Amino acid sequence: MNSFTVRMARWSALHPWRAIIGWLVFVVLCLGIGGAVGLNSAKTADYRVGEAGRAEAMASEGQLERRSTEQVLISARSGAGLDRGAAETSAKAAAADLTARMERLPEVESVADPLLSEDGRILMVEVAVKGEERDAKAKVDALVAQTEAVQKANPGLLLEETGSPSISKGVDKQRGDDLALSEAITLPVTLITLLIVFGSVTMAGVPLLLALSSIAAAVGLSMVVSHLSPDTGVGTNIILMIGLAVGVDYTLFHLKREREERARTGGRLSSEALVELAAATSGRAVVVSGLAVVVSTATLFLASDVIFSSLATGTIVVVLVAVLSSLTVLPALLVKLGKRAERRALRRAERGRPAPRRMRGEGGGRVWSALLRPATRHPVATLCVSVLAMLALAAPLGGLKITEMSRDTHSREIPAMQVYDRLNEAFPEQRVTHDVVVRADAARSGEVTAALEELARLAEADPLFTGESRLRTSDDRRISVLELNVPHLGNSDEAYDSLDHLRDEYVPGTVGRIPGADSGVSGDVARYADYPAHQNSKLPLVLGALLLVTFAMTLYAFRSVVLGLIGVVLNLLSAAAALGLLVLVFQGSWAEGLLNFESTGSIGSRVPLFLFVILFGLSMDYQVFVVSRIREAVLGGVPTRQAVLDGIRSSAGVVTSAAVVMMTVFVSFVFLHIIEMKQIGFVLAAAVLLDAVVIRVLILPAAMLLLGEASWWPSRRVRRPVLERRETARMPVADVR
Repeated sequence: MNSFTVRMARWSALHPWRAIIGWLVFVVLCLGIGGAVGLNSAKTADYRVGEAGRAEAMASEGQLERRSTEQVLISARSGAGLDRGAAETSAKAAAADLTARMERLPEVESVADPLLSEDGRILMVEVAVKGEERDAKAKVDALVAQTEAVQKANPGLLLEETGSPSISKGVDKQRGDDLALSEAITLPVTLITLLIVFGSVTMAGVPLLLALSSIAAAVGLSMVVSHLSPDTGVGTNIILMIGLAVGVDYTLFHLKREREERARTGGRLSSEALVELAAATSGRAVVVSGLAVVVSTATLFLASDVIFSSLATGTIVVVLVAVLSSLTVLPALLVKLGKRAERRALRRAERGRPAPRRMRGEGGGRVWSALLRPATRHPVATLCVSVLAMLALAAPLGGLKITEMSRDTHSREIPAMQVYDRLNEAFPEQRVTHDVVVRADAARSGEVTAALEELARLAEADPLFTGESRLRTSDDRRISVLELNVPHLGNSDEAYDSLDHLRDEYVPGTVGRIPGADSGVSGDVARYADYPAHQNSKLPLVLGALLLVTFAMTLYAFRSVVLGLIGVVLNLLSAAAALGLLVLVFQGSWAEGLLNFESTGSIGSRVPLFLFVILFGLSMDYQVFVVSRIREAVLGGVPTRQAVLDGIRSSAGVVTSAAVVMMTVFVSFVFLHIIEMKQIGFVLAAAVLLDAVVIRVLILPAAMLLLGEASWWPSRRVRRPVLERRETARMPVADVR
């Protein structure tokens, strides 16, 4: 009763208003400081990995890096009554007007000559935006305004704009709309779940308000932290997803124990004492769970990827803030609410009214006794059947196909994506560009040029390429870039084949023979190919570290090697089963209408690793909370078998409620348009469901019942009460007396 969590809770309980006001000040300060320093977004260079990244860095040295471009399509409007000649004349005049307008913009670097489609119906004007790729979407509004002005001046024509900046801006808007939809789904369902659990609007509002305030503080802090680890635009998504899930969970665990102790002591203890008891038990479990999530998530930094680092940063910040709220402001709120409940109880007693019902799930129940019956009566059969069922769900994992989700996978509800499809149809030669980058001494510039010209001739004879090329050389003649066009979509097999031809044959056979020359191929397809390869190379390191820290955290929490190994195995089992379900649903087309997506026949390259890391951390919530109750009973002298059953029964209701909340949060992300976020939401929801039901109700109790006291090996503290009970059982009755 003198641990850090208890001391924190004791201070908050004795000074509730200071704690509450201090928390509000903390949230406001986080938001204020975050708004003052601003968000540091990741730059283009932060995304560079593999050969493509190396080639882009070389091109940047010679100021030949790829520029973001916008394409404006000009065509005759349907029903305008223009014949083909008049339409072409009007389109050329509009293109000239547009070019003049664009060239006057400070955001524009250059405007290419208009390009006519093969059927002569569409004229395209390509505009290069100044600055690096990641900043271009902030400048695109000025270009769109000029396009709209020319459109207004030419009502008989149709002007449509697309390009990487327009698409990025459209994706950001759609992501914002999706987050609003997610909140609209999650918050009411969470509130209803909490109302069912507590039967009180006030008590149901506490977890939700604490979670939302933690999210607000985390958003502000994440802006500050972004100056150390750049944000990639997914930070807010992950803070909302994880923050609401763990924030409500941690508060539920604490509230559950406080109300349980209040009911057990029958009003003999003060609210302050009850808060201290809750802090000594569930409070410690919350801290350990939070640290487990933080440590597990930190392994994502080993992936050396800016997006994973951004995901890890957002998760770590919001979990730490949620843990802090459970240690500080929550005890203060519990004391204030407890005293209010005491006054109401006193008035009810004076009036002869019955006490209100206890929190749902307290003390177990018939439902959970029935669910635990298979593990209780037939632990071997239950364990075998459950494990086999999980392995069956994991079977589709053998057909897992991982790809980088490219621009071609974005939702077609984005207007710029609809224009992008028309651009690809009208100008197939503009679909994909490979950049062959060479760095060599200026004295070898002639050799490099000759080799690249030879490479261009080889590509011209290859049906995978269009035959068009463009050679650029830096002012110091050290860097050269050859641009080659491919008439196939970036996610097509033909596009990847053309990349293989370049890297495996053409580049080694030409510029690769120049002594001292450094070369590489970049471009969208190269990025899509190199990112999964980079991630796969980091996967063993991240997973190895994840397994190690999960085992170490379980060992720290329970001082048991056996439970540490069980935790690792069970997490692997639930993650594999959830991934198998993901493959079954998203790599096929049968669920497209049900979940509103268009299958790419693959899984996003970031999804599996993110699932493993987040699931391993979140699973510790249930693991720590449930096993802590079992361990507490064993330390109190209860036999392990009975402690397992009592611990699971007493915690099952709250664990289920927490799982429902967490699943609601994750399921809401299934309604998002971004395919990778949709997959992440689905797989995490599936994993939580399997973990809370199959793992915690069937497999874990069956395993612990079979192991008995061996579950705690080599912990002497837990095994000592067991040995004492055995010695007492062996003693003669007279000696016992």
